[in-house]
Amino acid sequence: MRRASGVERPHVPLIDQIQQKTLAFVTWIEDRVIAPEVLLQIIAVGIAFILAVVARRALSPLMRRLRAHFPTVDRIVPYLAVLAFPFLWLLFTAAAQSLFEAFAQPAFLLRLVASLLVAWLLIRAISRFIRNREMARLFAIIAWVVAALHISGLFNPVLALLDAAAITIGSTRISLLNITTALITFAILIWLSLFLSRLVEQSIARMPTLSPSAQVLLGKLVKISLITLAVLFAITSTGIDLTALAVVGGAVGLGLGFGLQKVISNLISGVILLMDRSIKPGDVIELGESYGWINKLAARYTSVITRDGREHLIPNEDVITQTVINWTYSNTEVRRGIPIRVSYATDVRKAMALILEAARETRRVLADPEPQVLLKKFGEYALELELRIWIADPHNGVANVASDVLLLVWDKFQANGIHVPYPQQDLHLLTATPFDPARVREILAEIRDMAPPPAPSPDGGQGPEKSAG
Repeated sequence: MRRASGVERPHVPLIDQIQQKTLAFVTWIEDRVIAPEVLLQIIAVGIAFILAVVARRALSPLMRRLRAHFPTVDRIVPYLAVLAFPFLWLLFTAAAQSLFEAFAQPAFLLRLVASLLVAWLLIRAISRFIRNREMARLFAIIAWVVAALHISGLFNPVLALLDAAAITIGSTRISLLNITTALITFAILIWLSLFLSRLVEQSIARMPTLSPSAQVLLGKLVKISLITLAVLFAITSTGIDLTALAVVGGAVGLGLGFGLQKVISNLISGVILLMDRSIKPGDVIELGESYGWINKLAARYTSVITRDGREHLIPNEDVITQTVINWTYSNTEVRRGIPIRVSYATDVRKAMALILEAARETRRVLADPEPQVLLKKFGEYALELELRIWIADPHNGVANVASDVLLLVWDKFQANGIHVPYPQQDLHLLTATPFDPARVREILAEIRDMAPPPAPSPDGGQGPEKSAG
């Protein structure tokens, strides 16, 4: 016997306790799950599921025919195909619920399943608009949690619990509910602002009256404005007074201004580039050793893709402060000068005619303005000519068109016996006078006579004497 609170209770073995709990669970299953009204609803949900699967398969050929005959709905059909199955299941479940209620039968399980299907349909529909996979997964989790709490009747109690956990700073009360609401609002508004800015940028890109740089500038301004509004609305939803952040924001802005001078300079330079339209996407520019076409004008840098496929990210400040050669600023037609040398023994008029013929046969060389050949000067070892050609597609390269012309010039020179000289020097030897030994002896004697006398010795003699012996 075991005493508890002064009352004696019989000892129940563990096996008996398990048997009692199992019996209670089976009784609950029989009363709540295997009850005829519950089984009928489960069967109705299963039938609705099967009908939805069959209807979805029957609609697949129709959707394929729609995509084949109506190309304009090609982007809509995949979206509808994703929502078809939950929508059909919801439709048949709602029909079963109406039928049960018409015959005064319990339909609580059908209502629960219909609520879950509505949540599933909405979550899937909205998630299709979110391109970021992480954002889509976060939205799905939040939506399912809210739907589960609402269906189970725990939504309001959970809200009250989150609101009770709060702190007060001055006259501002901040609770977990405010913070959670602000985070959810911030995520939704950021996604919505990015989605709307993407739509606006696509609409602006279809305006032929705007230049590419103006299109990029308007798109960036709309995007920054929408994101700023999203942040302000999210902060306001927490109940924080924005005026209280003015002083702190000013101090933080001052510190950031000193620490991010280069970043801010590049941002301002990017705005200037977009406004003055000195360069725009698609232009062919040359900046230092970088030569290529502009792929993108970003807020901090300019993306330039070179002919070898490398993408140079040049800070906007460098594009503003350094000398930039824009090959396509006013128009896309550019002139290229190609130097060519021929031998002095060449018929120069014939060589110039062959060079013009080679230029006209090159595909990318324009006929108007027509190519020209000029005799530049008489060089040290060759006649120096220059071929001037015009092209309209510098983004396809400038050196390669010169190579094509020179190859044709070489072939025509070889076929017509015209030689391209190489650097050379002529050495002229003059005839020397015959060798005269007597004259050499006379010159040596004159050199000896011109030599100074030896210096006297310290003892007054003419020099050291050799000792006798």
